[in-house]
Amino acid sequence: MSKSKYLISIVGPTGIGKTKLAIEIAKAYKTEIISSDSRQFYKELKIGTAVPSAEELEEVKHHFIQHISVKTAYSVGDFEKDAIEVLNELFKTNDVVVMVGGSGLFEKVVNEGLDKFPEVEANIKSNLEHELNEYGLERLQLELKTKDPDYYTQVDIQNTQRVVRALSVIRSSGQAFSNYLAKNTNKREFNSILIGLTASREIIYNRINLRVDQMIENGLLTEAKSVYQYKNFNSLNTVAYKELFEYFEEKIDLDEAIRLIKRNTRRFAKRQLTWYRKDNRVKWFDYQCNKATVLSFIEDKIQGE
Repeated sequence: MSKSKYLISIVGPTGIGKTKLAIEIAKAYKTEIISSDSRQFYKELKIGTAVPSAEELEEVKHHFIQHISVKTAYSVGDFEKDAIEVLNELFKTNDVVVMVGGSGLFEKVVNEGLDKFPEVEANIKSNLEHELNEYGLERLQLELKTKDPDYYTQVDIQNTQRVVRALSVIRSSGQAFSNYLAKNTNKREFNSILIGLTASREIIYNRINLRVDQMIENGLLTEAKSVYQYKNFNSLNTVAYKELFEYFEEKIDLDEAIRLIKRNTRRFAKRQLTWYRKDNRVKWFDYQCNKATVLSFIEDKIQGE
């Protein structure tokens, strides 16, 4: 593959308008879109994951949208392999491909690759699972924040499996989990251009609150009920579903569930911004910017190579 190929990645906090911009860029280059949003992979989840609308999906062909079941185990390594295979095919007929999503780790493995992690001794993982059951997730979250603040800002800290996985590597190796994400040696045969969308915190939080209200109005409760039987699968250990599961179990009332969905989504957006603002690859634009400005920047980057 020629190095004249370009993957344009659109990043930024949830609800900022990444999908719309990705579609506009893809249409400008007559190309297709790869979704790196790990929450949108699942067939059964649509409303709570803000899957692009039918009209948006018709405008530009998307890959990795609702392509697997919530019952399917699907790791970041699986996504890396599948995404690179799709990219290799797309680059045969396109010089530019667009990728969009809010899952920082999934974006990173496509653009940079993922190192092999050290072997984890069985007793380390079993100890972590015991601590989780005995003391709760908050204690493990605090350990992760102390030992690897970089990864803490990027990961969904409510995702038990990911927190335990990171700590198992940290305890096994004595190194931060994020070190393994940064020291990859996989050199891609394409160029990466990262475009970030942002706004003031007040605007981001207001957009999130309105989006959650819209999800409830669009039938999020019915969708959550339809997958409640799979609540123990890792795919459903995610914002908007786990809070409603607590409501179904009468642990909290509906108003509290909605409040927690908004709060946890805002916290997730804050971690997304913290993660990407440390990344000097990203060129930031205001969420209301003219698409021509972004396209001009991209074209300048391509012509300047």
